[in-house]
Amino acid sequence: MKNVLVIGSTGQIGSELTMKLRKMYPEGNVVAGYIKGAEPKGILLESGPSALADVCDGEQLLGIVKEYHIDTIYNLAALLSAVAEKKPQLAWHIQIDGLMNILEIARQEGCAVFTPSSIGSFGPETPHENTPQDTIQRPRSMYGCTKVATELLSDYYFHKYGVDTRSVRFPGLISNVTLPGGGTTDYAVEIYYAAVKGEEFACPIAAGTFMDMMYMPDALKAAVDIMNADPSRLKHRNSFNIASMSFDPEILAAKIKEHIPGFRMRYEVDPVRQAIADSWPDKMDDSCAREEWDWAPSFDLESMTVDMITALRKKLL
Repeated sequence: MKNVLVIGSTGQIGSELTMKLRKMYPEGNVVAGYIKGAEPKGILLESGPSALADVCDGEQLLGIVKEYHIDTIYNLAALLSAVAEKKPQLAWHIQIDGLMNILEIARQEGCAVFTPSSIGSFGPETPHENTPQDTIQRPRSMYGCTKVATELLSDYYFHKYGVDTRSVRFPGLISNVTLPGGGTTDYAVEIYYAAVKGEEFACPIAAGTFMDMMYMPDALKAAVDIMNADPSRLKHRNSFNIASMSFDPEILAAKIKEHIPGFRMRYEVDPVRQAIADSWPDKMDDSCAREEWDWAPSFDLESMTVDMITALRKKLL
């Protein structure tokens, strides 16, 4: 990677990934792609080039690729799971029509493409414990449908046209930098904010609901490492299971109480998010990622909790 376009650079993943890439590749162009109403600000704006990059405008994207000699595209444009259920047609338009634009440009210009998938690509018929790399995928959400289609389209362009497509299935992501925007696993970020601020947390996910989670530094590492991996080792491409930790709200709340004893939580279950969560895996088997490109997370629940609380105290108090 030398000249990189990050589409969705102001989102939860994109904002942190853009800055990580700029530190790793200071001599190249890491372009922060954004849409109207979500312009980059502060250090994200000042530290490198930015460009209006709407995935649904193929001509606009092609112009950026040519101007900055882009060789790698990180396509992070998406509506998250709960939002996508309310706006299914828009979700499909952004995540599939937009991806087609990117893949066509990549085919023409010789770019590598990373488009993340998710635990949302699985459904209720998928084995929930140690979910295999290759297994049945029949999601019951629009978000999940788009992620399965993303995996298939990316594989198609690799096998048909030789486009270097690669991807991981992200678990729920937890960050102390950028708030999430409408995902089923958002509670695992919001709970830390409430705890540090001394507020009681109303949990929208029921006790006993286990989901894979990951701390953002590990997610960013995975996104970079998969694109730098030796292609001769890759038996899979779109998309690798990656895992770090799995817990339910009770376990997470208990861990936070070890560090903030006065923390309180009650349940106000959101039926939409709960239905989505119930269809997702409890824990994914990521052995293929470990074998094919040496994936390994650095954070567990304890180390993540310590880091989250420390960072949020500096940020909020």
